[in-house]
Amino acid sequence: MLNIVLIKLYLFIKEKKYFEALASIKKTSNLPSICGRVCPQESQCEKYCIRGIKSEPVAIGTLERFVADRFLNEDIEVKPVEKIGKKVAVVGSGPSGLTLAGDLAAAGVDVTIFEAFHEAGGVLVYGIPEFRLPKAIVKKEVENLKKMGVKVELNTVVGKTVYLSELREEYDAVYICNGAGLPMFLGIPGESLNGVMSANEFLTRVNLMKAYKPNSPTPVKIGKKVAVIGAGNVAMDAARTAMRLGAEEVYVVYRRGEEEVPARKEEVRHAKEEGVEFRLLTNPIRIEGEAGKVTKMVCVKMELGEPDASGRRSPKAIPGSEYDLECDTVIVSLGTKANPIVTESAPELSVTNRGLIIVDDENRTNLPDVYSGGDSVTGAATVILAMGAGKNAAKAILKMFNK
Repeated sequence: MLNIVLIKLYLFIKEKKYFEALASIKKTSNLPSICGRVCPQESQCEKYCIRGIKSEPVAIGTLERFVADRFLNEDIEVKPVEKIGKKVAVVGSGPSGLTLAGDLAAAGVDVTIFEAFHEAGGVLVYGIPEFRLPKAIVKKEVENLKKMGVKVELNTVVGKTVYLSELREEYDAVYICNGAGLPMFLGIPGESLNGVMSANEFLTRVNLMKAYKPNSPTPVKIGKKVAVIGAGNVAMDAARTAMRLGAEEVYVVYRRGEEEVPARKEEVRHAKEEGVEFRLLTNPIRIEGEAGKVTKMVCVKMELGEPDASGRRSPKAIPGSEYDLECDTVIVSLGTKANPIVTESAPELSVTNRGLIIVDDENRTNLPDVYSGGDSVTGAATVILAMGAGKNAAKAILKMFNK
């Protein structure tokens, strides 16, 4: 199936039938300009391209981005859709919520998105740096949804400003997709010092305060020597953002080796090209400071042992290998937990012991009119998986309405 879509896409582009190419992409991706930039194509769609068996796979992500960007600023006419008399509330405006809203609006459903921040887009706006995903692209996608009739209520925290029980009374269905924004820390001494922050906090500050702009009136202070703990895609974003904000030295500190680095190879390569130094097989054991401010991180060198439950070789400390890594800023990027605001305010909603919302194969929760998807269900994952959950839930909601 994938290769049939690829052939059609290639032929459309070759014949300069860009609108037809976009229509082909839109059948499977609601946000092609975004997916073409941030999704790990090498481990998803491009992994299954048969050209990759003998040579390089088709650059699916690049093609998707090229076609979608070509029409991004086009004022494409949105034809009115006959309403079916149903209303759905969407909690969160990240990729899962935007996808579901688009599919339901196209089917004649009145959709209202509730977003806690003052800009719609969720992690696409506050979690991904401007140099990887320009805010203007996300804004355009949101504007296109509004043209379809989708309403967006900003500065509304479901669980504080309004409660799930109230939404259930007013709407025919509710879709919860408020993400996994609760950061995780190591629990080592010194994490409360000034200069220590989570990658979520750091990237959110930079994005929402627009500190990435030259001469920004709301800059984000960054030290000269920055240590980023972790080596996932978010860690790469944090390291590269720190470089752009003026850090002279940036270290990525990771307890495993380069083969185990979870970030995309492309992101690791870009980080190295930009001057980020990788301290692999290294684990922080404490953070030290003076007058309440970080001055260094004490690390221990590691070696790899037997594989753990994930299949990766377990790291273990080398006795007597402690050393000091001078730094004045520490950014912790060890993943995130489910955002607890909605679930703590709605104890009737079933969750796992990790706080993730429990759903069935149609993304329905234990409450018959409440659905959930994205990182709220899976924990921190990819944009495309969150979008897939939105599409799946939209189908299930429409099926419920048609009964």
